[in-house]
Amino acid sequence: MPALLVAAALLLPAAAAHAQNGNPPPASADEPIAVPAGAKLVWSDEFDEGKAPDPKKWRYDTSRNKDGWYNGEKQYYAADRPENVRIENGQLILEARAERLADKPDFGGQDYASGKIVTQGLADWTYGFVEVRAKLACGKGMWPAIWMLGSDGARGWPALGEIDILELVGWDPETVHGTIHTQAYNHVKGTQKGATTRTPTACGDFHDYQLDWNQDRILIGVDGHAYMRFDNDHKGDFATWPFDKPQYLILNVAVGGWGGQQGIDPAAFPSKMEVEYVRVYQKR
Repeated sequence: MPALLVAAALLLPAAAAHAQNGNPPPASADEPIAVPAGAKLVWSDEFDEGKAPDPKKWRYDTSRNKDGWYNGEKQYYAADRPENVRIENGQLILEARAERLADKPDFGGQDYASGKIVTQGLADWTYGFVEVRAKLACGKGMWPAIWMLGSDGARGWPALGEIDILELVGWDPETVHGTIHTQAYNHVKGTQKGATTRTPTACGDFHDYQLDWNQDRILIGVDGHAYMRFDNDHKGDFATWPFDKPQYLILNVAVGGWGGQQGIDPAAFPSKMEVEYVRVYQKR
């Protein structure tokens, strides 16, 4: 990332900067992940009603369309446009398309249109078990993600804390990534903490992408197997553990950036992430 963009990412809240500088330092795990005993469902969306995301649960994030998104991403995120975001046959569809939406007032010259929805301002959580059942958007150039950011953006990124429950880059479609970013551990410094696991059918089949987050540690996994673990050092240092504050959820399909490191294949479009449900459990 160029120095100017690095500075911007450090100063602006919700910068959504992800791991792009090769594989992150390992934070590997090999243990079960499941809804904790005693946890109850506190929020969910089964996507079985309506033709668009429920505005009481989700909003569109179009905030950087005019100026361009971070990380060298090439997409325009459309709002209220079923070609990019819709509910179909009981599933949420986020679809990236090779389209220039030059008629939009916030158009920033992008060659691609896609979808990004967030719970910011509508729902957030401190600790809990998050499960998203999804089939991922694939093809060279695609970068689907399921992730969380700290709700208090005043600290800026990366100090607010980021939890990447799932990332996949289209040029490596059998590998899924789980990563965290904090002031001390982030991709700008090359210190981000994360791990990967092979998921050969990530593009063709639905899988359960899971986060188990409590005051002691973060686990990230797929289908009941945790492959990434990040432990709280309990030093009371926000730079290393900002994860005792609320975070909101984000679903998106980016084009380019990390996903475009080996180019963008025109044959990849349209490419869609299909989400069967999102469920959040907490102990009360």
